[in-house]
Amino acid sequence: MLDSLRQSGKKIGNEIGRAWDSLAEGWREMFSRGSGALTQFVHGKEEEHPKDSLLVPFPRWSLLAGEVEETDKEIVVRLELPGMQKEDCQITVDGNVLYVSGEKHAERSSHDSTYHVMERAYGSFQRTIALPRNVFADRATAAYKNGVMTIHLPKANGEKSHLIPVS
Repeated sequence: MLDSLRQSGKKIGNEIGRAWDSLAEGWREMFSRGSGALTQFVHGKEEEHPKDSLLVPFPRWSLLAGEVEETDKEIVVRLELPGMQKEDCQITVDGNVLYVSGEKHAERSSHDSTYHVMERAYGSFQRTIALPRNVFADRATAAYKNGVMTIHLPKANGEKSHLIPVS
C-alpha cells in the first residue's frame, strides 16, 4: 500500500511538473512574441479612474497586436486598433521606423452603473514598429477597416533581395 501511494505521489508530481513547464512555456512565448505589442496608454486627468468604479483605475497597458509583411515591392503593416476611429490615429515614418499614435476614448453607455471588470485601456498611446527596409514614406497609404489599420509602404529600392556570391 505504501508503494502504491508513493507511485501515485510520483505520478502526480510528474503531472504537476509538466503542467508547470507548459504554463511557463506559454508565458515565455507570450512575452517573446507580444513584447512589441505591449503598449502603454497615458490617461488624462479626467480619465484617471472610472466614476463609481469599485476597481482599480483604467489599465495603463494593453496589447495592440500587429504584423509586418514584406512583398517584392512593399512592406505591409497591419495593426489591431479595436474600439478606435480612424480620425483618432496618426501615422509617421522616420527612416525605417513606423510610429502609430492616437487616442482611445472611454465610452460609457450609462453613468449610473458600476464597473466590475475593467480590462480595456484608454488614453493616448504610441506604438513603434521597426521596418525591415527603407520605404518611400511619401507614397505610403493607410486604410482602416473593422478595427484593423493596414499601412502599405513601398520599398525604397523596390527590388527583390538577392544573394551576392562570395568569390
